Amino acid sequence: MKKIIIYILCVCLMFTFIFSKSVFAKNNKNETVENSSIEKEITAKAAVLMEPESKTILVNKNGDEKLCPASITKIMTLLLIFEELEAGKIKLDDMVTTSEHAKSMGGSQVFLETGEQQSVETLIKCIVVASGNDASVAMAEYIAGSESEFVDRMNKKAKKLNMNNTNFEDCCGLTDSDNHYSSANDVAIMSSELITKYPQIFKYSTIWMETIIHKTDKGEKEFVLSNTNKLLKTNDCIKGLKTGSTSKAKYCVSIVGQKNDVTLVSVIMAAPDYKARFSESEKLINYGFSKCKFYKDENVHKGNVKIKNGKKEYVKSGVKNKFSYVEIKDRDISNIKSKDKIKTNIKAPVKKGDKLGVCEYFIDKEKIGETEIISYENVEKNNFITEYLKMFKNVFRCCI
Repeated sequence: MKKIIIYILCVCLMFTFIFSKSVFAKNNKNETVENSSIEKEITAKAAVLMEPESKTILVNKNGDEKLCPASITKIMTLLLIFEELEAGKIKLDDMVTTSEHAKSMGGSQVFLETGEQQSVETLIKCIVVASGNDASVAMAEYIAGSESEFVDRMNKKAKKLNMNNTNFEDCCGLTDSDNHYSSANDVAIMSSELITKYPQIFKYSTIWMETIIHKTDKGEKEFVLSNTNKLLKTNDCIKGLKTGSTSKAKYCVSIVGQKNDVTLVSVIMAAPDYKARFSESEKLINYGFSKCKFYKDENVHKGNVKIKNGKKEYVKSGVKNKFSYVEIKDRDISNIKSKDKIKTNIKAPVKKGDKLGVCEYFIDKEKIGETEIISYENVEKNNFITEYLKMFKNVFRCCI
């Protein structure tokens, strides 16, 4: 009888375990479906939705697949142009002369003539608004001396940004070479870098139409720039950024959306048609706005860190970058806590920018990220004379 009872209990436990496992699997499956359902609605070969400050990927469909980027290549070209402007190496009112090579570009162009001069700012508009291949090459040659040298800089920048699935062969994306490729994730990274470092890009990417003047030996002629990003007319949240298409790349787009202090980058690559690239990119942006929650620590976290053997006892410190965090989980992120974790036994000399520790961030007890705490000044190593004077001061205070 005892054996029968034990047998029955074992069978019951076995069925309970199987049932529980089935329910658990079902619940997990539903959660996965809910998180990936938006990806199933995307007909494009690759798609990524990214929060640009934290580089958090919210949606990822084949995000690392190497694909032909077409004219969204120009996002890297624009990034290098704005870096040159920031460094003071070029100015917006500099005049750029069009070469024969720049004029010879096919595809989308603004029909610059050989020897024609346009300002840097006008050429930026031609690149952003009308996707001018000729304008891109003219700027590449002006900055680096040749397009090939400029492309080399593009690839170096891509490596610096950890764009591991990218290689450029031209500055405009006109080539259909198999060696000219990028991925949706990499495009999102360079788009994020451009808009976070140089938000003035929106001054140009939100232009719907503008007229430029061609000045050549034949006289003056007006040319209308018309934005290739049609979402600018239908969605007030859209602020740019760049479209692209070739027979090999199909239809690509990198879109920036802004709503309620939240910015998102949506990248679509190899969409079947131009309508799909816009509708699916907009779908990703809207999904992000409805799901994601964004946190940014506005505190500066300035303070003093004690050091040894320095001409000063303390060094001024603070965070290297403001911490930002985004997630689509159903939990409260307003109660994020931070905790400074400073290195022990820091000795002089300390240079401005040296890492002194980290500021860690937590939701409840779960660590969600960190940002570096760095020195805000230089502190030299103590020498014999400084140490002697310090000792003399201490003795003098004791005597008083």
